[in-house]
Amino acid sequence: MAERGLSEEGLHRLHDTMVGHVDRGAMPGLVTLVARDGQVHVDVIGSPSFDDPRPLSRDAIFRIASLTKPITAAAAMVLVEDRAFGLDSPVAEWLPELAEPRVLRSLESELDDTVPAKRAITVEDLLTFRLGFGLVMGLANATPIRSAEAELQLTTLGPPWPPSPHTSESWMRSFASLPLLCQPGEQWHYNTGAQVLGVLVERAAGCPLGEFMAERLFGPLGMVDTDFSVPPEKLDRLTTAYAPDPVTGAPGVLDGVEDSWWAHPPAMANGAAWLVSTIDDFGAFVRMLEGGGRANGVRILGEESVHQMTTDHLNAEQRAASRLFLGNEGGWGYGLRVPASGGAGSGVPGGFGWDGGAGTSWRTDPATGLTGILFTQRAMTSPELPQVAVDFWVGAYGALSD
Repeated sequence: MAERGLSEEGLHRLHDTMVGHVDRGAMPGLVTLVARDGQVHVDVIGSPSFDDPRPLSRDAIFRIASLTKPITAAAAMVLVEDRAFGLDSPVAEWLPELAEPRVLRSLESELDDTVPAKRAITVEDLLTFRLGFGLVMGLANATPIRSAEAELQLTTLGPPWPPSPHTSESWMRSFASLPLLCQPGEQWHYNTGAQVLGVLVERAAGCPLGEFMAERLFGPLGMVDTDFSVPPEKLDRLTTAYAPDPVTGAPGVLDGVEDSWWAHPPAMANGAAWLVSTIDDFGAFVRMLEGGGRANGVRILGEESVHQMTTDHLNAEQRAASRLFLGNEGGWGYGLRVPASGGAGSGVPGGFGWDGGAGTSWRTDPATGLTGILFTQRAMTSPELPQVAVDFWVGAYGALSD
């Protein structure tokens, strides 16, 4: 069998393309990781902010946004293996607020126009985003359910910033005061499942979410800079986050450093989108999944748990209704996008992984052996990949050599 690797020429082209995004002022800096069959190439470009001329460091800290979701899913699978709960366990044992869910008669109904849920919400419903609640594209903000959701400050409608004022307990009480949008297991709705899953992990583990992740994931994997906040001694490595102006596209400061939302522990550790990390920390988590739950001689998860995480659990109708997020070839595993069951598995990027609204992207493609991770400071404005991520993936695949 011919050796598979990465071509120097392809990596140089990728570097030049990424430098172009920084030189054009789309963002002050970025970090890329491209790996294949043990060969790992990391490229650090630019600076921490437009106002900070220092070269960006390899251990720069980024807000990884929705790349938090697969980590929260992995934490839940640790508890499944601990037999704290099963995938088919009703969550009401740990989340009694959800013991008797009601379902809206229609998406436009008043909040008291409901029917009983046909069955209990299970752990797997949370992992697969089929609990019956989440983002519905095109649902008007003026509808009763969306108005109530926004008033409760649940941060389920869009970006997680600014952070919710809720603690995990008050968030769960507020969330449970709302009816579901559809019956459990019926449809795929983005985001909310990971938020509820984080609270479930806390309660089942008997400790804060970040503490449990540190003990069972981050510590064993050597993820020393991954957390829900940045301590004072590490703030000089936190990058400034930017968001494009909706009209001009010019980047404006979304979150700074000294006054960062991440400079203090949040009231609630949002399991959907609040972790910060570095390229090497997140790479360690990815290597664990690539290794069937094992990395650096440490077993974090069993192979079957990783298989379940990276296998499509949606049916054809659920995938068809979710194409804006998942694409034509996309399905959903536990906390991440996976190739659709029965699909051709084509497309770039392929394999399993996800993207973060703060400007991050990751895929591991078993068909080619390619893993790519992109960390930028420019927030995304839609579920579609921004140009810098499109260019990264084209370049990463272009660097493959056989």
